[in-house]
Order: sequence, then C-alpha cells, then structure tokens
Amino acid sequence: MIVVVAIMKAQAGKEQEMEDALRSMIPQVEAEEGTLQYALHRARKDKGKFLFYEKYRDKDALNVHGATPYFAELFAKIGPMLDGSPTIEIMEEIAAIPPKG
Repeated sequence: MIVVVAIMKAQAGKEQEMEDALRSMIPQVEAEEGTLQYALHRARKDKGKFLFYEKYRDKDALNVHGATPYFAELFAKIGPMLDGSPTIEIMEEIAAIPPKG
C-alpha cells in the first residue's frame, strides 16, 4: 500500500478559495478504483494550511491518479494561490488499525 501526505499553504486571503478547490477533488477521486482513501485536512491553528492524506492500492494506482486531467487542472488552479511549494511525501504503510464504522 502506498501512502501520500501532501501539505500545502494558501497565500493570505486565498484560504477559502484554496479550500474550495481542494474539496472539489474529493468526488472526482472517489471514482478511482485504486484510491483507497483520500482525506483533506486543515490545520486548526493555521486556516491556510492543508493536508491531504491519501492511500493507494499500489504504485500503478498512484500513477493513474497523478495522470488524471482533474489532477492537472487542480494544480493549474491552485498554483497562483500557493504560499511556497507543496511538501509531498510518499510512504509505504507498514502497520495500521483497520478502518472503523
């Protein structure tokens, strides 16, 4: 299983616009067969800092996600709103509790 953690910061005054753009990805990504989890988070102390926590079945599923037109459209849209470059870490899950509920 592949895990991606992506952290992005919006420029001052662009926080809501960035959140709206990031939220718009959720329904599109939900249809991806190999995407197991795709969760957007916002920092409690910094309303302009966002984190995506993503789980993919395998590297091929991650590659499919990264090649979608809506992924490219998102980064074209949020690029001018970013305060600095995003931090993106690709991890391998080694242990976890099972999803509840």
